[in-house]
Amino acid sequence: MQYWIEDPEAWEKHMPNILKDIQHPIILLSGNLGAGKTSFVRHFLKFGYDFSEVSSPTFSLVNEYHTDRSIIYHMDLYRIKSEDEAEEAGILEYLDTGNTVLIEWPEIIISILKSMPRCHLYFNEKNGGRELRIQNFN
Repeated sequence: MQYWIEDPEAWEKHMPNILKDIQHPIILLSGNLGAGKTSFVRHFLKFGYDFSEVSSPTFSLVNEYHTDRSIIYHMDLYRIKSEDEAEEAGILEYLDTGNTVLIEWPEIIISILKSMPRCHLYFNEKNGGRELRIQNFN
């Protein structure tokens, strides 16, 4: 599945279909700096959970969003240098909670994630907008 996000308002148009396309609670977000990963999380929580207080977890590593329906975990692994460091930080424990886990910069733990059902979102800046590609893995 693929979407073209030409401007910030396009999220509102596409988010209902994007939410339907996401089939797993572990959601990986890949793309360059500024490609729209945190912006996606903001819209995901707004449309999926009616929750609007989202910030980037770059320094805290994990933000917890307590919505009316569940706890959503939002991780930013940009500063993590190895699988061992991720494990020591307790990152892997969140994956077994059954809650939605959104992971920015998941590449450092991708070998662990490969054995888990997950949805991988790829963000690519292109012609002033964002291309979003969604791939589910069982």
